[in-house]
Amino acid sequence: MPVLDCDVEAARAALEDEGAEITPGKTEHERYHADLGGAHAVAYDDSLVVQGTRPVDITAVVADDGSGRVHVYFDGACRGNPGPSSVGWVLIDEDGIVDEGGETIGRATNNQAEYEALIHGLEVAVQYGYDEAEIRGDSELIVNQVTGAWNANDPTLREYRVRVHELLAEFEDYSITHVPRETNDRADNLANEALDHA
Repeated sequence: MPVLDCDVEAARAALEDEGAEITPGKTEHERYHADLGGAHAVAYDDSLVVQGTRPVDITAVVADDGSGRVHVYFDGACRGNPGPSSVGWVLIDEDGIVDEGGETIGRATNNQAEYEALIHGLEVAVQYGYDEAEIRGDSELIVNQVTGAWNANDPTLREYRVRVHELLAEFEDYSITHVPRETNDRADNLANEALDHA
């Protein structure tokens, strides 16, 4: 549940410009409520508390200009192969964690879950408007397929790779690197927590 310290009236204007539904606060401490996409926010004197299935729908509108470089960590989880699956992603820029999340995606293979996690992370980074992305994941297969070092023989994985390249085209520059699992522990934890609470 992100808490954004901000000028809540400037945030209100930005949200209205994006088509958010604004309603009055429900207590004396609440300035207003805002609903946009899959996100709901409650405004207080100097902060927005954002909830919902896709908090990024509001946080990307209200956050400072996201131009610049972002680090995208991604991980998929699968119980059985195929089996119940989930994704986790973390976005970090020079100010720290910008956004993170984990959610279930239904039944998938481990490799499908890894691709879905990468796609979720990239979609959020694009929504924030970053120019450059440094992408990190602990799936050697995904990293090597995206970079072209390995072929994607499975038709489903080829479709995922196409979607990843569509998202990468939104950045002026990017890199994708395989990292050890311990370097990717936050994204891994978010994916597994989503499955644990499903």
